[in-house]
Amino acid sequence: MPLRLPDKLPAIELLKQENIFVMDDSRAHMQDIRPLRIAILNLMPLKITTETDLIRLLSNTPLQLEISFMKLKSHTPKNTPIEHMMMFYRDFEEMKREKYDGMIITGAPVESFAFEDVYYWQEMTEIFDWARTHVTSTLYICWAAQAGLYYYYGVPKYPLQRKMFGVFPQYPLEPLLPIFRGFDDIFQMPHSRHSEVRREDILARPELTLIAESPDCGVSMVMARNGREFFITGHLEYAPDTLAKEYFRDKDTRDDVDLPLHYFRDDNPANEPLVSWRAHANLLYSNWINYYVYQETPYDINQIQ
Repeated sequence: MPLRLPDKLPAIELLKQENIFVMDDSRAHMQDIRPLRIAILNLMPLKITTETDLIRLLSNTPLQLEISFMKLKSHTPKNTPIEHMMMFYRDFEEMKREKYDGMIITGAPVESFAFEDVYYWQEMTEIFDWARTHVTSTLYICWAAQAGLYYYYGVPKYPLQRKMFGVFPQYPLEPLLPIFRGFDDIFQMPHSRHSEVRREDILARPELTLIAESPDCGVSMVMARNGREFFITGHLEYAPDTLAKEYFRDKDTRDDVDLPLHYFRDDNPANEPLVSWRAHANLLYSNWINYYVYQETPYDINQIQ
């Protein structure tokens, strides 16, 4: 089944070129189906790129999904046209009286700040509180994962001496969980971050379950509340060229930029990236939608609590 997306969203045409079946609202209203409602709080600077990356993964499911994009009233994006934000995004204030089957909160380029020093932190904590009673299951990605672990469970983040940058092997620690159904014993995940959460802090909280980690980049996936919360420290949603774009962008402006590890063929930036995470990325998002959203959410969405 297709995804229901706002009419004229740029991702629609981009994904049609990849033979991904998407449907705009006009056509979707002709079908008598209760779609799963998914809210995406997109904090990444390049909104359209992140929209397309996430929609590509969410499309790989037989269920019909209705995607709504959320924005912060306290933050004005600098890298996305205001017309795009006004057409496709709604403030949290407008959405907070609604309920959603699933939610995704992305990373944000604010890792160098203490959480309380991020100027939109108060609004973020309001959204965190709201998600617990208005969403069946939420994925927190990269900075949002660290922020959620800190806000809900008091897990601190630690600055890294060098950026964790590249594609690293991950090992499922709870392979029988539905989120890992169909997974191999090892899977790859891109990472691009300047801070980390640590294993000992996760294990010290009985409410948290460390479900995947890497000998190279540490904690990668944490689960809480029986799957109503997943915290993912990397970026399975990344497109093949995302790390390359980050590398070449930063390389031209800074002198402390390392080559992303295990990414370019033969570790040569003149070569194309070797994509090694796409299959497991599709599988993880499909498993999340099926087992932690569709199988758990009530048919009457107002019963979510």
